[in-house]
Amino acid sequence: MDLSLTDEQKDIRDTARAFIAREVMPLEPEVLQRERRGEKGITPQELSDLQAQARRFGFWGIGTPTEHGGANLSPVTQSLVWTEVGRTFVPFVFGGDADNILFRATPEQQQEYLTPTIEGERISCFAITEPEAGSDATAIRMRAVRDGDDWVLNGEKTFITKGVEADFSIVIAVTDPEQGFRGGFTAFLVDRAMGWTADPIHTMGPSTPASMGFVDVRVPHRNVLGEVGEGFRLAMEWIGRGRYVIPSQAIGATERLLGMAVQYANERRTFGKAIGEHQMIQTMIADCELDLEQARWLVLVAAWTVEQGRDARHESALAKLGGATAAGRVVDRVMQIHGGMGYTRELPIERWYREARLWRIFEGTDEIQRRAIARDLLAGRRRIGGHLA
Repeated sequence: MDLSLTDEQKDIRDTARAFIAREVMPLEPEVLQRERRGEKGITPQELSDLQAQARRFGFWGIGTPTEHGGANLSPVTQSLVWTEVGRTFVPFVFGGDADNILFRATPEQQQEYLTPTIEGERISCFAITEPEAGSDATAIRMRAVRDGDDWVLNGEKTFITKGVEADFSIVIAVTDPEQGFRGGFTAFLVDRAMGWTADPIHTMGPSTPASMGFVDVRVPHRNVLGEVGEGFRLAMEWIGRGRYVIPSQAIGATERLLGMAVQYANERRTFGKAIGEHQMIQTMIADCELDLEQARWLVLVAAWTVEQGRDARHESALAKLGGATAAGRVVDRVMQIHGGMGYTRELPIERWYREARLWRIFEGTDEIQRRAIARDLLAGRRRIGGHLA
């Protein structure tokens, strides 16, 4: 059993780490100040400039197929890169990517939506969540009714990431209620110019999702993504990718936070010695390392399972749950180790504290992951210790 990374994976990881440390982390003080003034942490132009600079290093479309100009890195290698991105709270992502289900678009749709998104000329969002349909995606109610060569959409979406900025959305709507979610949901490519509206939802963290309204929004039939009736399958494919990307980023944040705790424990002195010499501080640091390494291997197993072309839903649920909850425990301990200073805005710990709390909610709550894991075992779809069976 060889658990080591290849030389190529190490080189890619180290190059990504160097880029983040040299070009992105220096922006952190300004990002914090902007966010605390209610502004965006990074401007579109700054993001574009950073992505263009990264492109010169070969970091462009890390998950995009080579025929579309991307690097097409393996899922495991992508996970390593996302971990490096997670080491900073600057809202940076490498450019050249697009929603994974956009690659199922027709040639005409790819020209209008996919290629401009890859090049950063268009911004997309994915709209499935509704006020009465969050964790239970099968409960969505937005209707799309055929009217000649158009579909007419009516309903509301909520907590949509990038809904404020996007100029088009991938919208999941009910096209045949009698078929239920397995054959009655359809995905549409809907331009903002077609008439939907978006209002920001202010949260305790740095993200600002949107509430989106659709009132008699007419969408040409040519804008159906995939086939009529396969919207739910596409939605689950879209969501599935996030369940190892999100915890990959959480690992990066956890590594950075634990490093801060170790440094502070060696420098801060109480009762005549470094606080790291106190057993209770040592216990917290050891527990942080345990959480970090457990999460790391859950995530890598999930990415490896995807890479092998296997059904990775079970492993991805474990990774999402393990990574998100581990990060939450670590940031809480790191704040405790820093004491009052950790609670202030002079350090970024409180900022990570707020962001980490979101990781346990979006792209599938902790409870939904536990439900999926338990049901797989109870129904016999997964064997206990299945990877080694």
